[in-house]
Amino acid sequence: MTADDFTHRTLPRLGRTVHRLGLSLNYGIDPRGFDAGIERGMNYLFCTPQKTGKFAPSVRRVLKANREKYVVATGPSLGYFGGRVKRAAEARLKQLGTDYLDVFQLFWVGVGSAWTDGTMAALLQLKEEGKVKSIGISIHDRQRAGKLVADSPLDLFMIRYNAAHPGAERDIFPHLETRKPAVVAYTATSWRKLLKAPKAWPGDPMTAGDCYRFCLSSPHVDVTLTGPASTEQLHANLDAVEKGPLSPEQLAWMRAYGAQVHG
Repeated sequence: MTADDFTHRTLPRLGRTVHRLGLSLNYGIDPRGFDAGIERGMNYLFCTPQKTGKFAPSVRRVLKANREKYVVATGPSLGYFGGRVKRAAEARLKQLGTDYLDVFQLFWVGVGSAWTDGTMAALLQLKEEGKVKSIGISIHDRQRAGKLVADSPLDLFMIRYNAAHPGAERDIFPHLETRKPAVVAYTATSWRKLLKAPKAWPGDPMTAGDCYRFCLSSPHVDVTLTGPASTEQLHANLDAVEKGPLSPEQLAWMRAYGAQVHG
């Protein structure tokens, strides 16, 4: 595997090539950091309606310059009813100044949204109308996710996956061959818990870069989201990913470390 093979992937069911480190716009970086990520080739942009309003002008600018280069993933703040899902999509289209959204997903199914006949119909209608290119969900319930991976119209799954929580390898990844949806991993650092060594651990802690490389070393993960707090962290994360996949020895070390953090 070359470095370029590791850092880039054509997304299943979307047919778009993206940098595998996706930029989450709901954390600490400012528009200057956004521009730095764009300059280094990041083109999977994850936007939530609650926290990414300050980036709307920046996103509109890059989409206007080259719409086909970027994959924009977003969704409704709450997704319990089909009507609200459709209204949220229209609002995001207007906010970002684009004719379509690449990924429109229900956030936190089972907590902030619901996968029902009504929400499914709304997502499929948006897709049929060309306002949305693909539909997805983010979900914590791995067993339910595994069933939906195997039997649903969903094109993309955003799941928790990291060295401390590798359960997707058992509950989700074995089902991917059925339909081959795209997989986006988040919480790579386990909400930063992996960045602090447990008391019983004899060596150094994992770095954020280690965490992203762990996720992307899985052939089943297409994109891993990063939410850097600064431009400096953004560059460090990108530099780490450019080192390529983990060696078997590094992977074993990180699995053992993650098990200690999980407790």
